[in-house]
Amino acid sequence: MNSLRLLILSTPVGPLGSGRGGGVELTVANLARVMRQRGHRVAIAAPAGSVLSGQPAARTDALDCQIEIIQVSGSCQPTAQTQNRSAPVIVGSALANAWAYARQAQANYDLLINFAYDWLPFYLTPFLTTPVAHFVSMGSLNDCLDEAIFQLSAQFPATLGAYTRSQADTFVSPTGTAPLRWQILGSAIDIAQYDYCDRPGDSLAWVGRISPEKGLTAAIAAAVAANRPLKIFGKLETTDYWQSIQQSLSATAAALITYCGFLPTPQLQQALGHCQALLVTPQWVEAFGIGVIEALACGVPVIAYRRGGPAEIVCHGKTGWLVEPGDRAGMVAAIAQIEQIDRYACRQQAETMYSLAAWGDRCEQWFNQIISGTIGS
Repeated sequence: MNSLRLLILSTPVGPLGSGRGGGVELTVANLARVMRQRGHRVAIAAPAGSVLSGQPAARTDALDCQIEIIQVSGSCQPTAQTQNRSAPVIVGSALANAWAYARQAQANYDLLINFAYDWLPFYLTPFLTTPVAHFVSMGSLNDCLDEAIFQLSAQFPATLGAYTRSQADTFVSPTGTAPLRWQILGSAIDIAQYDYCDRPGDSLAWVGRISPEKGLTAAIAAAVAANRPLKIFGKLETTDYWQSIQQSLSATAAALITYCGFLPTPQLQQALGHCQALLVTPQWVEAFGIGVIEALACGVPVIAYRRGGPAEIVCHGKTGWLVEPGDRAGMVAAIAQIEQIDRYACRQQAETMYSLAAWGDRCEQWFNQIISGTIGS
């Protein structure tokens, strides 16, 4: 297979390594690494201050040094989930500057890979001579973006990638419009960077950006009702939300809750692995759930709402439990049954289904089909 020249255009909501982009940051970094491992030339255009970090092995550090990071100036985009469906377009941004660079440098690449959940890359695609693969990182959240995606799909079929079928299904075709054609790609992690732990403590865990749509309050309520300690890992995105949570807790409840901060992968996996279960309680359709497969890789069972990406990952009764969204009693009952789950089965699922090798195969095949023009045949 010929070596490809790939330009990945990262999420514009924050620098790589900042945590603002949530699991998308890890997806971008892992895609760059697995493509470089396969001999492709990889560059990433990302907001200024971006780093590929948190990987302890010298082998991976050396690999990261072979990936060019193009630092893009300009203001970062607000996260789409914090905006309404008619949010205004922002100009003079890192997003606009990244795509200005892509247009100028496109002849140096065989494929542009878009991770921005924003209308601009979809609008610009027909004006570029280098093909674009669009990895859509969230479900339908914005009317303008939905329209741009449908318009692009009609002209460039099957250049849309999604994490999961649940995510893709949130994009409903308007009357008379052909259904979107999605490549369902999933995601992956470097399993070797996650230690299996078969002797956990008694704490539960919650991983994610601390923002209302992630549903931290539901996890806290379930942990308190079950009288179990809860460790919270993630980027503090919405300070007012976190402060309101703290103010609402009784002294007894507050004693059960520990905020552990936003940790690099080596520290996160070590702390997460010693937890008894991961609670996943988003208030929206989560596109995937990188934290879910990180937990499984450590041998940590997952208790999640039965919707979105996590419901496609967790094997009910084998690698965790699925409960109906908002069902606190169901969550508490699942916590009580968590020791029925075999932690090694969790590790096995991560190794079998979410390895970089398998994911790299899917992405590489998709990229080559787009480049060769055989994607719609």
